[in-house]
Amino acid sequence: MVRWTEQCIPTLRESPQDAEIPSHQLLLRAGMIRKLAGGLYTFLPLGLRALRNVERIVREEMDRAGALEILMPALHPREVWDRTGRYDVLRDVMFKIKDRQNRELVLGPTHEEIVTDLVAREINSYRQLPKNFYQIQTKFRDEIRPRFGLMRAKEFIMKDAYSFDVDSDAADKSYKAMFDAYVRIFARCGLRTKIVEADTGAMGGSSSHEFMVLADSGEDGLVECDACDYAANLERAESVSHAARSFDGAEGAVEEVDTPGARTIAEVAAFFKTDPARMIKTLVYLADGKPVLILVPGDRDVNEIKLARALQASELVMADDDRVKEITGAPVGFAGPVGLTGFRLVADEKLKGYRGGITGANKADKHVINVDLERDVPGLAYADIVFARGGDGCARCGGTLQEKRGIEVGHVFKLGTKYSEQLGAHYLDEGGKQHPAVMGCYGIGVTRTLQAVIEQSHDKDGIIWPPSVAPYGVEILVISAQHAESIQLGERLAAELDEAGVDVLLDDRDERPGVKFKDGDLIGLPVRVGIGEKSLARGVIEIKIRATGEMRECSPEAALETILEMIGANGP
Repeated sequence: MVRWTEQCIPTLRESPQDAEIPSHQLLLRAGMIRKLAGGLYTFLPLGLRALRNVERIVREEMDRAGALEILMPALHPREVWDRTGRYDVLRDVMFKIKDRQNRELVLGPTHEEIVTDLVAREINSYRQLPKNFYQIQTKFRDEIRPRFGLMRAKEFIMKDAYSFDVDSDAADKSYKAMFDAYVRIFARCGLRTKIVEADTGAMGGSSSHEFMVLADSGEDGLVECDACDYAANLERAESVSHAARSFDGAEGAVEEVDTPGARTIAEVAAFFKTDPARMIKTLVYLADGKPVLILVPGDRDVNEIKLARALQASELVMADDDRVKEITGAPVGFAGPVGLTGFRLVADEKLKGYRGGITGANKADKHVINVDLERDVPGLAYADIVFARGGDGCARCGGTLQEKRGIEVGHVFKLGTKYSEQLGAHYLDEGGKQHPAVMGCYGIGVTRTLQAVIEQSHDKDGIIWPPSVAPYGVEILVISAQHAESIQLGERLAAELDEAGVDVLLDDRDERPGVKFKDGDLIGLPVRVGIGEKSLARGVIEIKIRATGEMRECSPEAALETILEMIGANGP
């Protein structure tokens, strides 16, 4: 039993101005966390208890899946990161320091390099594999714009795991074990998640999945099909067009038209009094230093992650104004594929069959109309290079995609041998032949998961904690601290619940009943027991389930049994 008067639960009536989303507001208002600076938060006792519950669930499921817990340094020598080339890739998000010998160190944003270096030193035989190492540790990332509380912070707690196997088939089994463990973890935390295909990004590897909590406040966009189980992050999502591809003028010959002052898609569409979707937007990129012209529908945006993958380019940048003029002969805004030769041209798949389109004429203040890509741009290559969006067709079944927002709480990757080859994590097979270990990596944002629980589970009055994560299972609210019988009963019942293994918070404050009830709803413990002089005069106490609002009265003698029954019926 913990008494409220002995705790530190500084609740707030109003939301701080810089708290933008409900979960951030409630973490602050319920006295769970306090801000030190942008992206840096102190966990207060109530918030820390909930955080430890998330960690406990993660640890139990990692152990159940056969992973081995370790703890790696947060401070890394730069040289380890240089060996994989990721120092340059991630340098903008890394915190960097120097020791007294002027050696450069970084605060770890992730630990692929460090764990692979460990395995390279300690494992050398197939008999030592498979292995899966995990840790729960603080990570550091220099976010440009920390926001939404724990969702995007500079310092946060992550569970990261790394599997090492002898071949791809064995690695797939490790991946499946972690995937299934993540399903169990988020279910136990009371979260409803959507599993989506995702891009591997700077992590590398062949494929990955994200576990997303659907929420309007989510920073990540995703699409899901209304007819099959396909779902993907917008960075990865594939789609097909449901839109018409033939426009007025489809049968006509290409014709050059003066378009003075019309440079942007919106300006050109307005000039021709037509839909921006009719435009063929032509952009000039440099892929590994070589120019390539990219064509997309005028109402769509290039997905540079997809584009880099389609071009198999390790470096992709948009050409500057001078280079665009050098390549096309015209200022930015007037580029087009018709008659332009000597350069690689790639069009988005949604432009297949486009007839009657409008695009730049490669001359200042001029565009061409009646463009038939098949006829007028022979040899054009096609690839999926734009962002998918709601209303597009599903590339898997032809259904319709729906666009949603989500909070990423977990990510699993198939890494392959990228890191093991670079850092020397090899093993000898039965015949004495050396091979690189096949890797996977698996991350859960522990602090982010905690906030995601609140974002998905709250109402106008406060947090609604799932029993598995709640800082305490039961709140005993003594309505009047001056009423001796109420205090005595509250203490006795708290002691009995403690004995039964239930964590109890006893609100013994000398406060107005209204304040105590509002605070009780705000901190949102699963069960609240109200003990007051008036109800005791009737021979009862009141028990309320926070999630459902169910209220039950029972005698003080039956209280323990009734509470345990209600906890069991509404538990994890």
